[in-house]
Parts: sequence; structure tokens; C-alpha cells
Amino acid sequence: MAFLFGRHWSKEEILKRVGDISQICGTKAVELQDGYERGVLAIDFWNGSGLRFTVLASRGMDISYAEYLGIPLAWISPTKAIHPAFYEPEGFNWLRGFYGGLLVTCGLSHAGWPAVDDGKSYGLHGRASYIPASNLSTGGYWDGDDYIVYAEGMVREACVFGENLSLLRRIEMKMGDRRIFAKDLVKNDGFEPAPLMLIYHCNLGFPIVDEGSRLIAPSIEVIPRDEIAKSGANLWDKVEAPQHGYKEQVFFHTLAADENGQTVVAMVNDSLLGGDGLGVYFRFNINQFPRLIQWKMVGEGTYVIGIEPTNLTIVDRIKAKEQGQLPMLQPMEEREFRIEIGILHGSEEIRSIEEEIAKLRG
Repeated sequence: MAFLFGRHWSKEEILKRVGDISQICGTKAVELQDGYERGVLAIDFWNGSGLRFTVLASRGMDISYAEYLGIPLAWISPTKAIHPAFYEPEGFNWLRGFYGGLLVTCGLSHAGWPAVDDGKSYGLHGRASYIPASNLSTGGYWDGDDYIVYAEGMVREACVFGENLSLLRRIEMKMGDRRIFAKDLVKNDGFEPAPLMLIYHCNLGFPIVDEGSRLIAPSIEVIPRDEIAKSGANLWDKVEAPQHGYKEQVFFHTLAADENGQTVVAMVNDSLLGGDGLGVYFRFNINQFPRLIQWKMVGEGTYVIGIEPTNLTIVDRIKAKEQGQLPMLQPMEEREFRIEIGILHGSEEIRSIEEEIAKLRG
């Protein structure tokens, strides 16, 4: 049953009170029209809980803007969600269309810094986020007393004489719930083994990210990427006020998990909701994502904490290949990836997730 407006409701009780279910919960396909975004197909979600977000069908079925009770959750960059026709794949030019957003897909055949491998150039974080989805489907349906809304689409990264990878993504949520579920099925549709490099680049922003906010994670090991990150290693879980000239810090986490491989991390701002606290958590499986990348960027304007589950144990294409740790998909092999993104409303829910994470640490 849906929990709405302070109580639980059955399907019959709800339908007696609305002309169309979209009054409370639904999806709507829209086309962006301004500037570089013109022509981008977007799908808005809402479900009566105060959680709203937008899926960009033209940009890899990724989640861009998101809010809860009118409070923005994701950092949004100055580039906006440019149309994929403006994609510049060379070097670091991926950043010219990196709009931030709640979930951005890095991959599929490449993720991480630019690289040249076997004479082929791979730009920063690959192509997936700039590929329009095909076979798009959106809608909602009743499952008993639960109403579920969804969007599904196929993202294909293919090249003649190269990779032929497909990602079938389904994003859904229940009416009255404060959780987003994303499920990916990645398949090698070709006849040669192909690298599968995948990062879920989840970008939290103000006011979830603000001075005093904290990252809660069951980290067994935290490795700074470089000397800059080493200088802030004792503050990886803390957020400072925006700083002029701040240089990004990146940390690689190995996380504890339960007996099934499930783990969870959360970003919390205890000062929101009148001091009761508000947070966002990410739940995933370390058998699918064995490492977490944390991007800490508390500069002026670029004020963001990136929570990035990845299937890479070495986030460097060449080093991973040399050490036999580059993930590969065999011909016709498919692999599933799932993530749950949820809201922590108030101190009780924050305390509950803290206890769960402490238990994972052991």
C-alpha cells in the first residue's frame, strides 16, 4: 500500500479520490528547447512523496535533476544537458557536456581518464552518457495496492570492426516511496571479447553537500589517488565551505558488505529539515561494483561530492590491462548491475543507516 499524506492507502481508496493517477504519481515525456539542450528528450517522474527527478532518454537514460520536498539533491554544472550532437569525444572534452546530475553513466567500453590502447583513442569516461536510448518505454501499472512508474530504454555502443555493447536500463519507483531503483543489463552482442568499464557517477550538491555535511561509508580501506588527495586524506568524510582554487581530491574505497555482497553509503546534512537532518543513500552490491570512487570537489561553483560505484579495481585502462584486471565481456555474455538511491528523512532514518553501516564494518 502507498504511504501518502500521513497514512497508508489501498488502490481502491486512491482511485475513488482522483480522476487520473497522474494527479499523484506518473511520468511525462518532454523535449528540452533552449540552447544546447534543444532536442533532448527527457522524462519527468513524480510519485506523491516529494521525490521528483528527470531521466534523459537522449543522454544514456541517465538521471539529471532530482529533488525532495523542493530541496535539490544533485549538483548541476554550467554546461547543462547538451544534445548529444555536440559531444566532443577527444581528451577531456567529455566535461563540456557533463551536466552533473544524480546518476551519469561512464562507459561502456571505456571509463576513467583518456587513454590510447592498441592505436585507438578513448576520451574521458567514454560515450555512454551521450548516446540516445532506443526502444523507449514509459508508463505505470498497479501491482496489488502498489502503483509503479518506470522508464526503460536501450543504449548501444557499437563500432564497425569494434565493440558491440548494449545496455538495457530500467528506472522505476513506487507511489509514495522515497527510493529510485535502476537496473542495467549489459550485453556483448558481438563475436569478440570486449572490455566493460562502468562507473555510476552520482553527483550530490548543495544543500545536501554543505559545510558540516558528512559521508558515511563502511570503508575497509581508503586510498588517495595522488599527492593532492593525500593532503586531505584525514578529511575524506567531511565537507568544508566552498574554497577558492580548490583542487579535486579523489579517493578509492574498498567497502565492507553483508553475506550477500550488499553495501550502502550515505551523504548526510544534519542541519536540514530544521535540524532533524536529510540525507541521500546509495545501496549496491560489491560483487557488481567491487570499488567505490569518491570525488571530493569543494571549489567555488564546482561544489560537489561524487559517489561512484564501479566495476573497476584499477581505474586506469592501460594498467588494468597490463595486470589482467580489465573487466571483459565474452561474446553474447550479459551482466546485470543494480543501484538503489533513497532519501533519509530525519534523524531516526539517519541513525538507522549509521547503525547498518557500523554493523557492516563489524
